[in-house]
Parts: sequence; structure tokens; C-alpha cells
Amino acid sequence: MSLAAGPGRGRVVEGQLPDELTLVAEKHIAYIQSLDTRKDELEYHLTEHLRIGGIYWGLTALHLLGRPDALPRQGIIDYVLKCLHDTGGFGAAPGHDAHILYTGYSVQILTMVNGFAELEEKMPNSKCKVASFAASLQQADGRFAGDEWGETDTRFLFSAFYTLSLLGYMPHQRPEETPLIDVKAATAHIKACQNFDGAFGVAPGAESHSGQVFTCCGALAIAGELDSHLGEAGKDRLGAWLSERQLPSGGLNGRPEKLVDVCYSWWVVSSLAMIDRLHWIDKQKLTAFILQCQDPEEGGIADRPGDMVDVFHTVFGIAGLSLVRYPGLFEVDAT
Repeated sequence: MSLAAGPGRGRVVEGQLPDELTLVAEKHIAYIQSLDTRKDELEYHLTEHLRIGGIYWGLTALHLLGRPDALPRQGIIDYVLKCLHDTGGFGAAPGHDAHILYTGYSVQILTMVNGFAELEEKMPNSKCKVASFAASLQQADGRFAGDEWGETDTRFLFSAFYTLSLLGYMPHQRPEETPLIDVKAATAHIKACQNFDGAFGVAPGAESHSGQVFTCCGALAIAGELDSHLGEAGKDRLGAWLSERQLPSGGLNGRPEKLVDVCYSWWVVSSLAMIDRLHWIDKQKLTAFILQCQDPEEGGIADRPGDMVDVFHTVFGIAGLSLVRYPGLFEVDAT
């Protein structure tokens, strides 16, 4: 996920929405700022394993809302660096094992707050060490494990790809050096995860899922193979499956016969953007669904209208609105 250069760019969503369906941006900013002040609540301590993810989700939402300064830069950097291991990997919180998901989140956070100088002070030659950690997780058949225990998932492959890309260590970024990873084997594995319906699963033969479509398309895009692999016919087939995720409420689900969920406003819509089929869904109905999931008093966005809000659904709801060009937001470039 990357951000375009200015707020309010692009087109307003077609049609008119009811007056009460308005993004309560200031409430969302205040909600995100409040998340680290709830240390007297049991939930805060039970969700320690989500801490780095929570910082990434909250900071990304603030960037989209045009308020990246709403969280303290130095406090963010200090916390992220406490999660760094000597191997170059990052854990979900201080004392947690290093994992590619949290390493990827940490690299994205440091990118957003321009914190690589501080990382270098703590760990000399840090970018190379972090890149080496990510590369060390690749298996012989091209897959990537999440950590030293060996579980594999296309999410981990995508996380490794974007981590290496942000650090400047993908093979095409350093053609004069010995590659850290085998891109050909990795992309072959991704292609093997594609199903007859055009979508992708977590592993070869696994059920198609919107989240895996995002990770697989994203990895292929980073490798420069998305267009060549899918072609226009493949994009049509995948686009049809993705557009069928929109239900009468306007919301999107992750796979057939499942409930709508705000998070798929990112997974589905960003995938449609990557294959130039974003116009295949009803943007106005999706916008209305996301806005109905807000807490208009306390801020935050829930998975569905009336449910409890959380920072995960808040960022993906706001990102979904950005993708459909809701006015006043920074635009997401998902291509």
C-alpha cells in the first residue's frame, strides 16, 4: 500500500449519499490516538501480540486521513526498535519471536516515519540484515515460512517480497549482486495457488480467498509478472470472481456464502485496482456500507454495522474509501 502525493485528489464517488453518511475523520483520529492510553484495560494486555500490527494499521489510517503527525514519531521508532532481534527480524512486541509479518509491518512503519537512520544507529548495516532475515525464510520449493518454525503461507511470501522491495534488496533492484532469493521459484509457487475460478488460495489446491488474491497479486506485481501471468482473459476471470464478492448491502465478503466484512473493502478492491477492474463494483454502495460501520460518537470502524470497532477494520475501511476516491482522503496507489 502506498500513498499518492496530496489530499483530496481524484474523483468524488458518483451519486449522492445521505447527509448522515459522512466520514467522521476527526473522531477516527482521536480513536487511534486513544489506543495506547488504555493500559488499565484487560483487552490491551490480551492483544499484545497485535501491537506492531496495531501501530502499522493506526499509522496508515492517519496517513490516509492526512494526519501522520497525530502519533509521536520518536515514540513509534523507540517501540519498533525494541522489537528488533539480532537476526534482523522483528517480533510482534518486545520479547516476542521474530516473524516475517511483523518484520514487514516494522519496515513499513519505519518507512512512513523516516526512521531508518535510527535503525542504523541501533544495528549497523541494518537494511542488509533485515533483508537477509526475510530471505532466510525462503524454502527450497520457493515458498516462504513465517519464522524459524516453518509454517508457510502466501501471506509470508508477499510480506518477504514487499519487505525486500522497500529495503531495495529485490534481485531486480540489485542486478549486479548475487540474488538473496529465488524469485522464479517463488512466483511459480504463487501461480500454482491459482484456482479454476481465477482466484488464489493459501496453498496449491486450497480454497480461493480474497485475502490470498491480494497477497498473490501483490507479490506477482512486485516481481513484475502480474500482467504477463494473467493477461486480459485472466484479469476478466479474476475480476468476475472478485466483483461477485459484493453483496446487496454494498459490503464485500472474502469468499462465497460468507458474511460481508469491512476489511474486504481493501483486500477485494485493491486487487481489482491492480488488475484494472475497479469499475466492476458499485462504489457508491460500498461507500455507504463502510460509513454505516463507523462509530459516529467515539470513532473507529467495525466489521459490520453495529459491531465493536477496532483499529484493523478502521484502517481497511478508510483504505477502501480512499480506493473509491472518497473526497478528502489521500489516495491509495494499489498498482
